[in-house]
Amino acid sequence: MTDSQSSPFGASSSGSPSPGFPWRRMLETTPVLQTPRLILRAPVAEDLPAWQANMSDPDSMRFLGGVVSPHMAWRNMTTVVGAWAIVGFSMFSVIEKSTGRWVGRLGPWQPEGWPGKEVGWALAREAEGRGYATEGAQAAVDFAFEVLGWDECIHSIDKDNTASIAVAHRLGSTHKGKAVLPSPIDRTIERYGQTRAEWQARRDAARAGAGTP
Repeated sequence: MTDSQSSPFGASSSGSPSPGFPWRRMLETTPVLQTPRLILRAPVAEDLPAWQANMSDPDSMRFLGGVVSPHMAWRNMTTVVGAWAIVGFSMFSVIEKSTGRWVGRLGPWQPEGWPGKEVGWALAREAEGRGYATEGAQAAVDFAFEVLGWDECIHSIDKDNTASIAVAHRLGSTHKGKAVLPSPIDRTIERYGQTRAEWQARRDAARAGAGTP
C-alpha cells in the first residue's frame, strides 16, 4: 500500500485521515470551547504524538497510574474519540492559543462503572503551573451543567495530588469521600465534587458581585 492509498480505517499508510471520512466529519461537529488562553476541541489524529509523549512522561502520569506505551496511549486517545460518538460527550484536547500546541486533555468523562459524572484533567508537564487546568476545567464544568444538563460533577483525584486537589477547590468542589475506579484500574481515589445547585449559586453570587444581570 502506498502513502496515497487509503486503509480500511480511513487513513493512508502514513496514518493521515482520508478526506471526508465519516468520523472526521463527526468530530468537526463536536463543541469547541474557548477561554482567554485555551481552545478545547475534540482530539484529532494530529494530536497523537503529543498525546503519546504526555502519557510516557513519568511526571505527568505519576498520579494517573504511571506511564503507558505508545500503543496504549493510542488506545486511550481513540477511546476518548469514540466516547464522543457513543455517549455524546468526552474529553477535549487542550490547545494553547498563543502557540497552537497541544498541552493536555480535559473534560467530561464517565466510563462504564465510573463513580460519577466526572470532569477530569491531565496537562502536559510544560503546561503545568500556569493555571490552565483551572481555566479549562471551569469551562468544561460550565459545559457539563449548562449543555449536558448534569445534576452533579465529580473529580477523581489521587490523595497525594495536591495540585489537582487545589484545582478542585478553585472550581468550587468539596471532598465527598473515597471511591474505587473500575477494573482494570482498580484504584482507590478521593472523590471531589459539586452539585448543579451549588454551581448555580456560585455563578449567581459572582454575577451579583460584578453587577451583571
